[in-house]
Amino acid sequence: MQRTFILLKPDCVQRRLMGQIITRFEQKGLNFVAMKMLRITPDLAKQHYAEHVEKGWYPTLEGFITGGPVMAAVVEGLEAVKVVRDMLGATSGLNAVPGTIRGDFSSSRQMNLVHGSDSPEAAVREIALYFEESEMCEDTPTISKWMLAADE
Repeated sequence: MQRTFILLKPDCVQRRLMGQIITRFEQKGLNFVAMKMLRITPDLAKQHYAEHVEKGWYPTLEGFITGGPVMAAVVEGLEAVKVVRDMLGATSGLNAVPGTIRGDFSSSRQMNLVHGSDSPEAAVREIALYFEESEMCEDTPTISKWMLAADE
């Protein structure tokens, strides 16, 4: 099993889409092992988006991500990083195909509802920014035997 980080951004929270998006991940067979609501501080935003801090558009990104509550979560499943990224669709909702989260609910590059880690290494780093190991609620849902073959 692989873990990845997802962040339901302020636009997702404000548009009341959290439930629909969480449902999509659960229907895909991903397990939520940690989840919490919070407000991202400017300091946490700089840590999370460290590779973008020096870019001219960063202040707009920081203003957006700190502008309202978010929901941070860790999900687990086979190839979770890739599965989540595929479910999200292209970064810009304008380019995301229908059927993806962004393709169905977003028409913006920045207000694209959900962040998902782009690699296993990024997932480890981002999870550590938002969660302590003690906050992980590991469990194997009883439905798991109907979602994956025993040798997967």
